[in-house]
Amino acid sequence: MELRQLRYFVGVAEELHFGKAAERLYISTPTLSQQIKQLEREIGTALLIRHSRGVDLTPAGQVLLARARETLQAAGLALKDTRRAAGLDEPVLRLGLLNGIPGHLPAALEQLATERFPNSTVTLEAGTTTDQLRMLDAGEIDLGLVRTPLTLPSAITSEELADEELGVLLIATHPLAAAPELTLDDLTGLELIWIPRAAAPEFYDDAIRRLGTGVRLSDISMSHSQLRSALLVRRSAFSLGSRRAATPDIVWRPLAGRPLIARYAAVWRTDSHNPVLQAMIVSPGLTVIRQQVVAD
Repeated sequence: MELRQLRYFVGVAEELHFGKAAERLYISTPTLSQQIKQLEREIGTALLIRHSRGVDLTPAGQVLLARARETLQAAGLALKDTRRAAGLDEPVLRLGLLNGIPGHLPAALEQLATERFPNSTVTLEAGTTTDQLRMLDAGEIDLGLVRTPLTLPSAITSEELADEELGVLLIATHPLAAAPELTLDDLTGLELIWIPRAAAPEFYDDAIRRLGTGVRLSDISMSHSQLRSALLVRRSAFSLGSRRAATPDIVWRPLAGRPLIARYAAVWRTDSHNPVLQAMIVSPGLTVIRQQVVAD
């Protein structure tokens, strides 16, 4: 019996649903089900009653839930006290927070860190894709988040986590806002206000190439958090962004035929010895986050 299996069992026992527990634990539902079955075989009895709505605990499962919680708490305290006795600092993962990234990704990474390395702490350092690489190189963060495409130095490893469709952002009163989707011809001659190229050069160039030469690049550029305000000032302009950026006064419209995709990846130094990072990338590694996003 492994601590990992006990954590999986507690997750299912508290959620009373394999799918919800798998989402919480950032593993696939089949993997979670297999681990619980293996635990039941080892113990020699059923721990869960499975039905169409989810699961219920058997009497044996109720006992294991109480003992598993005690065991996990004791294991966490043992690790913490041992590290303190050895004069070691509390385990910390310094996570680079990419501007404009979907909020579920850093949340998932923080959850994975605490799941794989109990009692660890995750701190956040915000910045662009370019900032993430600089901070990694300087040893200021342990794990970064970036937009691709991106050429990485050989000392950096990456793992793709998610992708997101980018569409057109317009003020709600813009003449094009009434259309359910837009074409590149619709955007011809319009001013595009977007992020600075220096924030993510290869990602920026790829998107501009896909838009073609008909779009007129603005003389101003903004961070993701400022694009909405810029559109409210330059009311005839448009920007690029995710559906998440839509508000009552800013509408999002997809690009017909050739959608723009933003891809997000985690990056870290291959020679990093950070114990929290090492626990996160050990098999199956960060792919569990990608699997969960795809399943959603």
